[in-house]
Amino acid sequence: MENTFNDKVLLSAGTDIERIEFYKKTYTHVAGGVLLFIIFEYLFLQSNSIVEFALSMTQGYKWLLLLGGFMFITNYAESTALKSSDKNLQYLAYAGYIFAEAFIFIPLIYMAISYTGNFDLIQQAGIVTLTLFAGLSAVVFVTKKDFSFLRAGLTVGGFIAIGLIIAGILFGFNLGLWFSVGMCVLAAGSILYQTSNLIHKFSTDDYIPAALGLFASLMLLFWYVLQIFMSRD
Repeated sequence: MENTFNDKVLLSAGTDIERIEFYKKTYTHVAGGVLLFIIFEYLFLQSNSIVEFALSMTQGYKWLLLLGGFMFITNYAESTALKSSDKNLQYLAYAGYIFAEAFIFIPLIYMAISYTGNFDLIQQAGIVTLTLFAGLSAVVFVTKKDFSFLRAGLTVGGFIAIGLIIAGILFGFNLGLWFSVGMCVLAAGSILYQTSNLIHKFSTDDYIPAALGLFASLMLLFWYVLQIFMSRD
């Protein structure tokens, strides 16, 4: 009984075959999330009305409302995926979160395309993001270190970032390149934390919430890597 939580077997107490199967399922679902994100983003960008609406939501308090709505959906999706034992509900929560990510990315993707007239910046940022994601994940798997101690720092850093974003919107100042760099560091820490949870905290049946956490960290990193690329002269 000590190796179970809510009748689930912790991955750390599972067999090598169970761990490998769990990792395969988790990263397959992360890859599937990225693919679904691309499909949603492509469909959104085909509609001028959706693009115009998303761009209009970046102005002033509307952006705060959009961020607030996105944070609510994020919390709901993560809570549902983690606490529900219904796989259909977990998939629905994951898909809903990806949909929300794709929508909030519309203005940034649109500006990145307009910046160069092609997808070069997006491709470059994507390659850098995936390389960093793979490297950080490898650190956790090779060292087997428990990065749960990062949780407090990530929480504090997240609140500071939210405060700066709100202040920037309310007082009309640009957060600049170094904020994006700092957020990349925060996203990197989140990837380490989520990957560590993959090994030390989840059960063998929790591959969907594990994938959602990794996907969220991956997209946070991609957002700010892309912003850094767009800030270059």
